[in-house]
Order: sequence, then structure tokens, then C-alpha cells
Amino acid sequence: MIDSSVAETGRRLRSGETTAAALVEAALETAARTEAQLHAFLTIDSEGARQAAAQADADLADGIDRGPLHGLPVAVKDNMCTRGVETTAASQILSGYVPPYDASVVVRLREGGAVILGKTNLDEFAMGSSTENSAYGPTYNPWDLSRVPGGSSGGSAASVAAGSTLVAFGSDTGGSIRQPASLCGVVGMKPTYGTVSRYGLIAFASSLDQIGPFTRTVEDSALALEAIWGHDPRDATSFAGAYPDPGASLGAGVEGLKVGVVKELSGEGYEPAVESSVTAMVESLAREGVEVIEVSLPTFDVALSAYYLIAPAEASSNLARFDGIRYGLRVGGSTTEELMARTRAEGFGPEVTRRILLGTYSLSAGYYDAFYGQAQRVRAAIQRDFARAYEKVDVLVSPTSPTVAFEAGARTADPLAMYLSDICTIPSNLAGHPAISVPIALDHAGLPIGFQVMAPALGERVMYRVAAEVERLAGFVIAPDPVGTHS
Repeated sequence: MIDSSVAETGRRLRSGETTAAALVEAALETAARTEAQLHAFLTIDSEGARQAAAQADADLADGIDRGPLHGLPVAVKDNMCTRGVETTAASQILSGYVPPYDASVVVRLREGGAVILGKTNLDEFAMGSSTENSAYGPTYNPWDLSRVPGGSSGGSAASVAAGSTLVAFGSDTGGSIRQPASLCGVVGMKPTYGTVSRYGLIAFASSLDQIGPFTRTVEDSALALEAIWGHDPRDATSFAGAYPDPGASLGAGVEGLKVGVVKELSGEGYEPAVESSVTAMVESLAREGVEVIEVSLPTFDVALSAYYLIAPAEASSNLARFDGIRYGLRVGGSTTEELMARTRAEGFGPEVTRRILLGTYSLSAGYYDAFYGQAQRVRAAIQRDFARAYEKVDVLVSPTSPTVAFEAGARTADPLAMYLSDICTIPSNLAGHPAISVPIALDHAGLPIGFQVMAPALGERVMYRVAAEVERLAGFVIAPDPVGTHS
């Protein structure tokens, strides 16, 4: 599977050249060979995957085709509930928690015939940019085992890059799909807020969280998105209107489109190889008939600050449910208050604790308007800046991450340096807009560089149209091999 795609593998499956059972065995074999070094998964459900593959093969034999992911091995981030399979959000406080229900995305995947191989590693409660905050140990980058895969969905990105899955799903609150996709050299996409149900996703920041796919190609990304999005009455924020066909314009080219280059997403802090690769791609797009316009969005300079008030504030509310009484870890105490305090002290890691404290402080009496209220006003200003930009251009482009994958441990002692990893991706979350990262080049050390395409709400069609052209022009080949994925 390391050299295949969803579209090609699906064709082979339907023509009888392979079977879902054979695909699962190949995926399990790759995982067995790579997991000791990568640690992309927290749980591999071999028995469940084999049963699902057998059912997928039986359905195809009976003429039942459930969709583009039918019979294909996929993985889901371990903050999505899976009935009968442990779901921890990479936190000790949820150790041993086995949900009695599936998240809506998991339901859609099962109904679409996908074979869920397992649950991938993440930063605890999706709080981080390196997958080093997992209570169960870090994930490493398939391109260089001394480096991080990005985060918080680093396990999902690494599993696709290493070839143990064809598609993996993550959640993106401030860049947690696109940033690891950039660092691992795969395609990662965050949909318009509300188009993919959050029901059964363990909440971090409810107004920002959104589930999306990691894939090897742009076409695969569009196919994977179609498999999971749509209105869900169980999610109060679910979009109930008409959904575009995301892949309808994949081969249409880009001639006549207007592309905005975001002025604020460059300069100090951006590695030269990243900037030069992005500039070269913009020039290539211009040669294909794109009108390139430099766009200034001044509020982007304060997006990071606003995000790190809004997201922790929502996290402090969402994580209050983990009290040691209803499910998960329980550390005894002589009073209910002591039980809660001791459970949370032992169950939450340092980054989660830091964000809970920051969020609680920003919501406290006397500080609410100065911090949280002001951050929400900045968020509204960012949305207005986006709206003005999209009056002039069809999409906006930028680097996905200011750097390539950094050394493991390099930023763990400096939270602010870690937070800057998401400086390019956070604005789209604050606006609720779709965005995608496409790998375009390698730096001098052979590490991937990602190119971000942003679009207005429900603008997935034009976003994919541009992304497909970026992919074609880049000619990027996913071929990491430090863990013997080709052996």
C-alpha cells in the first residue's frame, strides 16, 4: 500500500485483483514492522479489522458497494469514541475507558465499508504540536526518527506516511491536521466548521474542533471527506444546508483563478527552504494562468494570541467533566473535592494542566472582558479580514508550517516556541474556514515542506481545485524509509 492511493486500491479491490482481507493483512504487517520505532498507534484492533474486512469482501461478492472507502484500512485518532475499543485521548485520566457508542464519524466510516485498523496517538486531549504530550509516549516522524511528526494528530499523519493505513482521520483545532501533514509529507485537510459531526469527538475547544482526513493524494482527500461529512442532528453545530461536491473540479486547472499570498505569513521565523519552496510554487501557479495578488490581513499577527485565550477557555470548561467519578481514572480521597483534585493532578499531564489554568484564569471575574472578551473581538476582526480578502481572491495560500519537522525534545521546555508551530494554521480555525496542506518539496535534509491553500466557508471545491494543481506541479513522491516501509 505504500505506493498506492484510495482510488487505485479501490479499483483493484473491485476488479478482484486484491481483497479487503489481503489489504488488512498488508496494513497489519507494515504496522508490525514499523510500530516499535514510530509508535503511531495506541491501539491496533487486529480482530475487529479482520472481521470488518471479511464483511467488506462478502458485501462486494453480493454486489454491495458502500463507497470509495469500502474494504480499505483506515485509522482514527484516539479522541474519537469507538464502541468496544479503548478510547483515551492519550491521557491517563481516560485510561481503560471503553465507550458504549461510536462517534458519528466512526459510524459513517463503518456504514461506508471502511475497515478501522486502530486508534492513533496524539498529544493529550489534542493539546500540542508534536505528539510528545501523549501520556503513552511520543510518536516519531517516518522521514527521520529523531524528529517529531507534528501534532496533535501526529499518529494519524505518521501512519499514512509509513503506509500502515491508506487514510487516517484526525481533529484540527488550531492546525492539528495540517501541521503534522506538512511535517510528514502527506495531504491533510480541515473542512468548514460544522460540516463534519463532532458527536463522539472528545472535546478540546468546541467552537474550533473539526475532524478531517490524512491521505496520500488530493483526490483521496476529497473521497475521504465525502465519506464522513454531512448533517448530523446529534451535533448542534452541524451544518444543515447544501454540501458542495468537493472533487467536482479536481481536473479543471487553475487558469483564471485569483490566488492571494498572505503577506503576514512570511518573514522572521520562517525557514529559508520553506519560504523559497512556497514562492517557487506560487510562481508555478502564475505560469499556469493564475493571477497572484499579495494580500495583507493585519489581524493574523494577533491570531495566535487570541487562539491561546479562546481555546484554553473552552478547554477548561470541557475538561471539567473529568472528575474521577463517572469514568476513567479515580484516585481516592477522604472528600469528593479531594478525590477530584487528586484524580486531576495525577490524570492530566503538564500541557493540559497549563491550558486549563490559563483558560480558567481568562474566564475568571475581573479578567473575563480583558482577556476572553477581547480575544473574541479579535476573532470577529479576523473573520472580517478574511471576508474582505475573499472579495478580491478565490483562495489564499501560505506555508503550512514555518519550519520542517524539528528534533524531538527541542521545544518541550519552551511552550511559546511550540505554539508558534501553528501560526499559519490557526486563522482558518478562528474563522471556521476550510484549508488543506499539500506536500511540495524537501529541504536540504530531505524533510517535507507543506503548502497551505485556504478557502472561504464551504469553499472546498475551489480549495481542492487549486490543491490538485499544486500537487501536479510539485510532483512530490511520498517515500520515507527509515523504518523499512519498502522492505
